[in-house]
Amino acid sequence: MFEYPKAYYEENENLVHHLKLKKGDVGRYVIMPGDPKRCEKIAKRFDSPKLIADFREYATWTGYIDGVKVSATSHGIGGPSTAIALEELIKVGADTFIRVGTCGGMNMDVLPGDIVIVNGAIKLGGTMDNYIPKEFPCIPNIEILEAMIEASKNIKNKSHVGIVQCKDAFYSQHAPDSMAVDKELLYKWDSYIKAGALASEMESATLFAIGSSKNVRTGAAMLVLHNQERVKNNINDKKDYTGEEAIDLVIESIKVLIKKDNANFTN
Repeated sequence: MFEYPKAYYEENENLVHHLKLKKGDVGRYVIMPGDPKRCEKIAKRFDSPKLIADFREYATWTGYIDGVKVSATSHGIGGPSTAIALEELIKVGADTFIRVGTCGGMNMDVLPGDIVIVNGAIKLGGTMDNYIPKEFPCIPNIEILEAMIEASKNIKNKSHVGIVQCKDAFYSQHAPDSMAVDKELLYKWDSYIKAGALASEMESATLFAIGSSKNVRTGAAMLVLHNQERVKNNINDKKDYTGEEAIDLVIESIKVLIKKDNANFTN
């Protein structure tokens, strides 16, 4: 794994600059929502949860799952803040990261309340270009992907495995007609749907790009909040979900990973 210079750890009494963490504050497994308030919800699923740091858009809680130290750290909105969170978590010793968040459905079969397990992301942002070449794919770690698929079978929530559109501009999706490049945005949106994209969100491509370039494990699963394509077709879906469905899946995924990692360590 990439090693950072000693000076990184000496800044601000050994705390990394944005997350305000030091080595030992987090476990190797980190669940990453965008919203800092969601970290506390996730931490309620831990044994002995403790708030470690809360600064800007970054909150970190640490506790235990099945006796193993785990953490939840928020990454904020979009690629740049996600990159900062991941970089600094790597510096303090974590190596396994799962994004848990929300998304908007693009495929007509993806309904509100479903979960999308991401196996690849369309790169529509600039942050990942600082980590990998443009032609390099943004894909999750296979061990995490397999764990999430196994977890989805265990908890029996409706899930889909596939590609997401990962954008930098929220309103390029929700108000494309207001943009100077409206025709390009609308053409690409339709092209992605034709090619099989399931949903749209904002962070997984950056997470995967950094995971590849830094040799750490990354994955992502998101709750579908709505599907604007279904609305366009006059389908008004009932929003019958609690908001906890993706958290359920990711917690179960961590349990699956812990078992597999422990088995591999003892073999």
